[in-house]
Amino acid sequence: MAGHSKFKNIMHRKGKQDKARAKVFTKIAREITLAAKNGLPDPAMNPKLRLALQAARAENMPKDNIERAIKKATGGDAEDIVPVRYEGYGPGGVAIVVEALTENRNRTGAAVRAAFSKHGGNLGATGSVSHMFDHVGEIAYPPEAGNADTILEAAVDAGADDALSDEDGHLITTSFDSLGTVASALEEALGEAKSVKAVWRPNITSDVDEGNAATILKLIDVLEDDDDVQSVYANFEISDEILTKLTAA
Repeated sequence: MAGHSKFKNIMHRKGKQDKARAKVFTKIAREITLAAKNGLPDPAMNPKLRLALQAARAENMPKDNIERAIKKATGGDAEDIVPVRYEGYGPGGVAIVVEALTENRNRTGAAVRAAFSKHGGNLGATGSVSHMFDHVGEIAYPPEAGNADTILEAAVDAGADDALSDEDGHLITTSFDSLGTVASALEEALGEAKSVKAVWRPNITSDVDEGNAATILKLIDVLEDDDDVQSVYANFEISDEILTKLTAA
């Protein structure tokens, strides 16, 4: 996962994330619509909607986009979107978890299965690899949010489990069930977060060589490019040397 995180950071610095901004908004809009449809449209009374709105603000999603997503749900014309989780193995035995929101399970399942097959992996049953991950909440803040002591104190007061700080910023971890509550408390103490999300964090990692690393990164890229896929998590580790070589301009 460390390799995946470094890869994403490098891709961000190269500006490739900018091209996907509209896609990010589309994915968050689906989360907002689903949350609003399955509960009250008032975030104060709907924890899942509140969490989705926190994620939208963290990505600087335009207010009009947010309002349209909520209106779509409350207007009764929302698609029958359902959450689906896929699990499988990539090349080199790397465990992968794919989260999707879809109104057509057959379409999404076929696309995910094809992506795995074309890149040397295989899709497994639900639960086949999730035991290698912990489902937790992550709340990120930029460096200017405060020093390490300030962030740690705020995290403890908010009921978080851990807080790590480095030159890139601060990452606060909490249980999945407490994510919304902790994120709200931190917002009051520190302001809006850079990102608020539930993630699958690996508790077992797998080292990969250059050949498998290139294929795994391509597989993840293909999966993330699918409109139905919300998030992709993997438990691989890539050396800095290989990662730099693969992401060189």
